[in-house]
Amino acid sequence: MPLNIDWQQILLHLLNFVILFAGLWLLLYKPVRKFMQKRREEYENKDAETERKKSEAEQLRAQYEQKLADADAEIEAKRLDAKKEMDAYAALRKNAAQEEADAIVKKAHENAAREREKSVRDARREIAALASEATEKLALRETASEAFDQFLDAADAQAKEDGGKRADAAEKAPEDKGGNE
Repeated sequence: MPLNIDWQQILLHLLNFVILFAGLWLLLYKPVRKFMQKRREEYENKDAETERKKSEAEQLRAQYEQKLADADAEIEAKRLDAKKEMDAYAALRKNAAQEEADAIVKKAHENAAREREKSVRDARREIAALASEATEKLALRETASEAFDQFLDAADAQAKEDGGKRADAAEKAPEDKGGNE
């Protein structure tokens, strides 16, 4: 034994090392590996769950946006329908008001025409009555000469009244002239 190597010791150490390695393998490596595998699976499951929830959230968001767009479109459609309905109602009311105004104007024209015709008839009646009354008065007078005499008498009376006033005015005029000289 030149190097002082004992093969038995080496083999014994080797056997101890193998036993130690097998014991550590069984006691530490397998449980740690099992724990690490569980942990990896747990994280993978959490990642998968997170991805699933994320995709569900994106789907819900897309559905929400679609519903929102549909609601906006429906609101716009209802607003347009309401506007059309209001415009139609306003046009209907305007037409009804125009028809009513036309009827009122037509009735007013008819009433005015009736009133005018009535006024013309009444005026004609009055003229006819006055003409017949004047004719009666003339016819009742016995003769034309009497009427002429009455006319002349009335004219003389009028002339006397005017003449008296003229005479008074003439008398006053010379006095004014005499007093001034």
